[in-house]
Amino acid sequence: MSDYAVVNPATGETLATYPTATDAEVEAAIAAADAAYRSWGRASSPAERADLLRKVAQLHRERRDELSAIIVREMGKPLAAAEGEVDFAADITEYYADHIDKITGDVPLEIEGDGTAVIRKAPLGVLLGIMPWNFPYYQVARFAAPNLALGNTILLKHAPQCPESAAAIAKMYADAGFPPGAYADVRLTNEQAATVIADRRVQGVSVTGSERAGAAVAEIAGRHLKKVALELGGSDPFILLSTDDLDGAVSSAVEARLDNTGQSCNAAKRFIVIDDLYDAFLEKFTAAMSAATVGDPFAEDTVLGPLSSLAAAERLEEQVDRAVAQGATLVTGGKRDGAFYPGTVLTGVTSDMDAYLEEFFGPVGVVYRVASEAEAVEVANGTSFGLGSYVFTTDAEQAERVADQIEAGMVYVNVVLADEPALPFGGVKRSGTGREMGLLAADEFVNKKLIRVA
Repeated sequence: MSDYAVVNPATGETLATYPTATDAEVEAAIAAADAAYRSWGRASSPAERADLLRKVAQLHRERRDELSAIIVREMGKPLAAAEGEVDFAADITEYYADHIDKITGDVPLEIEGDGTAVIRKAPLGVLLGIMPWNFPYYQVARFAAPNLALGNTILLKHAPQCPESAAAIAKMYADAGFPPGAYADVRLTNEQAATVIADRRVQGVSVTGSERAGAAVAEIAGRHLKKVALELGGSDPFILLSTDDLDGAVSSAVEARLDNTGQSCNAAKRFIVIDDLYDAFLEKFTAAMSAATVGDPFAEDTVLGPLSSLAAAERLEEQVDRAVAQGATLVTGGKRDGAFYPGTVLTGVTSDMDAYLEEFFGPVGVVYRVASEAEAVEVANGTSFGLGSYVFTTDAEQAERVADQIEAGMVYVNVVLADEPALPFGGVKRSGTGREMGLLAADEFVNKKLIRVA
């Protein structure tokens, strides 16, 4: 039996199953990755690695239609969003090729004595990536590209519901000319993943996923003294303090909540609105959330496809029902149809309810009324998460002041969905450790070796 399968969430149909790796195949993959690191990762030039990454980016663009259709089937992403994700993965991969000199170049240090001192960046070796289902190409690109640019080699355990996209990614790396072992798709069980992390040839592990998964992997990595990077959940605040374009602010709020059918770690999830804008915002936000088209993810006008699985939709339904049972008000939505879930709005959530601290991983927005900037910041920081955040205000000084006080890894002011390859992604508190994307991503798994010459 295999947990790796393509199950179309829109229909419930199992389209394909894939076997998990045998223990012998896992050992062979580790050995090949280690050999590739020693023969290619340490010996190849940055220019050679950049050329290979450019070819991978090109293959993403050439195979855009095929790659997009795969993830629509695997996890229900609307087709336009799937195409955008493939494009973004290509851009990320190309970014690290274009910035290879900054990633790998020496960093001179000023010293008091005679001679020189530099920090020289060297690869660590074999890395394990454990990736989620919500962005099957983007998540892999932001982990694999900077580390292959450094000369590390990659073992990639994708989500069990994404075996087809995982195989397609591995084929692109092979077709681009990366040597055997440099990048491998390995369908591991959880027990096999623990064995890989413990192996002396494996130098680090990166996880994007739930708090539970991150904690489990970090425990194993810590026991074996392995570097770990964690990109976990979020319950990002969207703070509206003032605006001269309420319709525009509402449109941004809806975009930030419904991106990827609401299944994004750094989506806006809690909408914290100053008192004098609250009623008008809630009315317009509710209308827009209610109007979001739910349907076939291959259809052009679909905004919300199915959630990634029936189980995911049932979990979201249970959360919303529990919030209402504890006293929250269901303003709109909240009625599941198979794996489909409509745009939903909750109000009246208080700090003694589960919903105050939970992450809603789907198209559910919780709206809060606040009386002041200080209260807005207090509500924004009132969770154990600290991934992203959004501040909308016409006051530049207020924007700076609030941004400084928010406990998060990222703050976006008067803009949403503004990620780009150059901008680092990551959080604090229970949202994880480390950064991906931007130049900081290449600092996670690298030996910053001091060379001091008299």
